[in-house]
Amino acid sequence: MFPVIEPFAHGWVENPDGDSIYWETSGNPDGIPVLWLHGGPGSGLGTGGYRTRYDPERFLLVGIDQRGCGRSTPSVADAPERLARNTTGGLIADIELVRERVGVDRWIVTGASWGSTLALAYALEHPDRVRSIVLGAVTTTGRDEVTWLTETMGRLFPEAWEAFEAASGRRPGERVVEAYARILASGTPEERMRAADAWDAWESTHVSLDPNVVPGPMHEDPVQRLVSGTLVTHYWANDAFLPDDRAILKRVSELAAIPAVLIHGRHDVSGPVVTPWLLHREWPASRLIVVEGEGHWGPQISETVSRAITEMGEA
Repeated sequence: MFPVIEPFAHGWVENPDGDSIYWETSGNPDGIPVLWLHGGPGSGLGTGGYRTRYDPERFLLVGIDQRGCGRSTPSVADAPERLARNTTGGLIADIELVRERVGVDRWIVTGASWGSTLALAYALEHPDRVRSIVLGAVTTTGRDEVTWLTETMGRLFPEAWEAFEAASGRRPGERVVEAYARILASGTPEERMRAADAWDAWESTHVSLDPNVVPGPMHEDPVQRLVSGTLVTHYWANDAFLPDDRAILKRVSELAAIPAVLIHGRHDVSGPVVTPWLLHREWPASRLIVVEGEGHWGPQISETVSRAITEMGEA
């Protein structure tokens, strides 16, 4: 792990949909370009702790607040009516705008959790822009992964899931995630906040088996709960906007020649290790590292991601 550093530059790019996308660069301006994609969707870059995983003398690090969250505007908390424009394809287009703005030709693409889904989707659309890939807490946001997180996992936490399902107010034939997405997108302000609180409580429950978890809400700030809940349910209810033959697991063979390291915690109940295993099995240039003592994230996963990024920079 490396010292905390501040960005040497930052700014916004305007996309055709009317969003201002925040970007920041840190490290060595002449270094090897590397992109960080945050999780969520909706978590944002936060306070910049992600920078400690990159050697500031070796890499030019680019971070982006994905549309609708962080310092990108407008926030989905204030403008839920814009959700129809918030898609994986839109995020990929935003990444390309930032890449052109900061003057990068090809970069190492890194991400965690939802950020790994976005990284894989980006690489599938722009393989010529990707030198290599390093992912932690690997997801593809496929229908089966979402069903596990919002339905099947209730077998582990039946009391909490009963409350979670009841708070969704789902209609006949409606999936729980679809009900939450509907309320968070179009409910009254009070309904949206109640749904965001219930969603946050469920997320806090299913990460509770992680050895590194700190008890309490996932997001202390109620506005951040609203942003996160709105974007997560929007993407999950729509299969990450990667339907059918566009699903990542069905296309992974297209990434065969791109070097990759997939890092995942054995105790990740929220995202079982089967997902990176399935990717690795169809990806000859990938390496799978399972961290036995950790869950969705932790210090060992973070250190392993950092080492893998450094190794990719030396390749």
